[in-house]
Amino acid sequence: MEQVVNYAPIGLGLIVIGIGLGIGMIGKGAMEAMGRQPEAMSKIQTAMIIAAALIEGAGLFAIVIDYLLGSA
Repeated sequence: MEQVVNYAPIGLGLIVIGIGLGIGMIGKGAMEAMGRQPEAMSKIQTAMIIAAALIEGAGLFAIVIDYLLGSA
């Protein structure tokens, strides 16, 4: 009898780590940019929120695909 190994939890962990690192890097860059140019704070915040939302969406898509492939 063959033993089936499920790698889906490893994939999910890597996805979550990637999402966290990506949003953290966006936040770091935005804070540094706001420190250099406080007058552009609203534009920087808007761009940061849009970029974070895109990362979250791509991460959610990756989680769904990983779940679907892992449960097959």
